[in-house]
Amino acid sequence: MNRLPLPSWHLGRAILSATAVGVALATAPALLPPSPQALGISPAAAEVQKPVLRIGAIPDQNPEKLNRLYGLVANELGQQLGVAVQYVPVTDYAAAVSAFRTGQLDLVWFGGLTGVQAKLQKPGAKMVAQRDIDAQFYSVFIANSGSGLKPINSVKGLVELKGKRFTFGSESSTSGRLMPQYFLMQAGVKLTDFAGGAPGFSGSHDTTIALVQSGAYEAGAVNEQVWKSSLRSGKVNRKKVSVIWRTAPYADYLWLAQPNLDKSFGKGFTNKLAKAIISWRSSDPEQKQILNLFGAQQFTSVNAAEYGQIEAVGRQIGKIR
Repeated sequence: MNRLPLPSWHLGRAILSATAVGVALATAPALLPPSPQALGISPAAAEVQKPVLRIGAIPDQNPEKLNRLYGLVANELGQQLGVAVQYVPVTDYAAAVSAFRTGQLDLVWFGGLTGVQAKLQKPGAKMVAQRDIDAQFYSVFIANSGSGLKPINSVKGLVELKGKRFTFGSESSTSGRLMPQYFLMQAGVKLTDFAGGAPGFSGSHDTTIALVQSGAYEAGAVNEQVWKSSLRSGKVNRKKVSVIWRTAPYADYLWLAQPNLDKSFGKGFTNKLAKAIISWRSSDPEQKQILNLFGAQQFTSVNAAEYGQIEAVGRQIGKIR
């Protein structure tokens, strides 16, 4: 991957962030880089060194795909904005929110729930862009062919999942937990109604699909985009697993930026960042790769009010307090 060269103390910061960002907030001071003086850099030299834009994302799919996608994103943003950009992977959804709150990450690709959580925890944070598919996003409920579950025609039909072995994705996933649980509640299905008295939490959409396909769980809920991508790649055996219901639409993923980027990178930087992301088109070879991996045609501006439902449901099930 082609990246702009990083100053030595910023490189140290990126390495430390990549390995430690998932640890408890109590250890956050240990994530800070050594001072320029400690590294033998004079104050005058330190002043002219440019900051690094550290980007992250919730780990909703396999690490190989995430590393490829956000490596491309880092390179593209670096070229467009003329700054050094570093992708810093995190261990789980909660780590992404914590890293944004503590300032370890400057720009993060969040799901709807984690995006709302992070914005509430960091006043002034800006929703800078979403995909064209995010204003109306969908989850699908899938079932193993041996479960006896048939296609469902309405939300009330989700009552058939009572007593089944059922798994969500991550506990903080909008499309793999939050909204599926909301629709289950509309059907009168409580989490204690599943086999064993509780659902599973697979950690990612890919894993949910694999677990339901294997029969480890009889049913689960996943991001429709990931489901379609798995179908196209041949990872899904249609004889073993299929969709039984598609949800109503809701708002989901978004890019969230720190409130102080203009101070760090110069006046108007946040607007330039948003415009850069929204400018990506499939006519550009590298941008086309990015859009394809995101499963979108382009990015658009964000209407923050669209995420009001996410906040309301998050509070209803105790994920936002």
